[in-house]
Amino acid sequence: MAPRPGPGSIALSIFSLVIGAVVCATAIFFAITFNGPPPKDPPRGIESIAFALRTGQQPGDPGPALRITTAPAAPTANAHLRPAPEVAARLAEMLGTTPDQVVALADRQPGDIGKAFVGEFVFARHEGVLWRVVRSSPSPLLKPWHWVTLAAMLATILGLAVPSWLLARAISRPIRRIAESASAARAGTPLGPMPQDGVGEVRILSRAISRMHDRLSRHAEGRTAMLAAIAHDLGTPLSRIAFWVEQLPDVARLRANADLEEMRAMLGAVLRFTRDESKPEADARIDLGSLLDSLTEDMNIAGAPVTIEPGPRAIVRGDAQALRRLFANLVENAIRYGQSAIITWQIDAESVVVTIDDRGPGFEMDDADRLFEPFVRGDPSRNRETGGAGLGLAIVRSIAEAHRGTVALHNHKGGGRVLVTLPLDRG
Repeated sequence: MAPRPGPGSIALSIFSLVIGAVVCATAIFFAITFNGPPPKDPPRGIESIAFALRTGQQPGDPGPALRITTAPAAPTANAHLRPAPEVAARLAEMLGTTPDQVVALADRQPGDIGKAFVGEFVFARHEGVLWRVVRSSPSPLLKPWHWVTLAAMLATILGLAVPSWLLARAISRPIRRIAESASAARAGTPLGPMPQDGVGEVRILSRAISRMHDRLSRHAEGRTAMLAAIAHDLGTPLSRIAFWVEQLPDVARLRANADLEEMRAMLGAVLRFTRDESKPEADARIDLGSLLDSLTEDMNIAGAPVTIEPGPRAIVRGDAQALRRLFANLVENAIRYGQSAIITWQIDAESVVVTIDDRGPGFEMDDADRLFEPFVRGDPSRNRETGGAGLGLAIVRSIAEAHRGTVALHNHKGGGRVLVTLPLDRG
């Protein structure tokens, strides 16, 4: 049973952050509310309205500013402003004129109607040929209290963003390191450094992945040792069979010797495969272009139809002998199934991509991934001239993964295509 998360767990950290955020936000909004409700504009008294209509000046008492203008016609009522005849009569009395010379339009009035006004209102007084109009000033969309509230909310968000970001980084950083080590892991090689710090769940995950890698490594080592032992032990009975085969008639002896040679070749391929699986990985800087040039030259001397197109300088790190075998296997497959091989490469971001094209029938993409499994052959026949032992691509993938690279099968218009991607060494 896996150990339970300790005090420094992800759940506790997130829970503490959420509770702290709620408490902090509540405290700030309580402080804003405790300082008082949102301020409202005081009502404008009828005496102030009468003063503005009489003098055309702003009244001296506190309150929102008025808009004082003149117009050739009296203002009219609308959906928001309704006539207030009682107010008009009272204003006429205060101004010493008749009610028909005064217009009063108001939205609402608190308390005793006709004494104070809030919201939208319009009053007008007829003076000769013009009307003096007094209107309420439009209320701003955001008042000072709103700005204070928004500032407090922004401060809360910024204050909580810092611990939230630090917590997210503390959780994601070791998980990212675990993912990188797990991606580079392979049987037979030590697992990369696993983080032992961070929250409890990350430490538990690190230990679990380390134990899983150890189990898989032991399983792979046991499988490799078993294959090597079987291949080695079969050599003795094959030698005895070869002795008895020599006593057969000529025709039967030739056929039997051909079968024996095929078995020896298959056993040799198995031994090489197991040797590559258990071989420690070298770590040298390699000029990939030079390696491919040398391979192409050697194969041309042997009569193989291989061409290479020069590409940019690409330095990789790893085992030169293993990489040479990787590309040799791919070139041999291209010649076996596609009559020829063309090698090109290019730099892509932090990797180099090597392309090997042939002029064969291409790959069945539905089964392409199976071709990388051991003892799976592209040619279903048992003819070793065309089918091989089924370990070539398995060895290719094993070497590519040992160099933190990938290999993939594709098709192009003229045949099959293999892409090998290896990380560049910038050091």
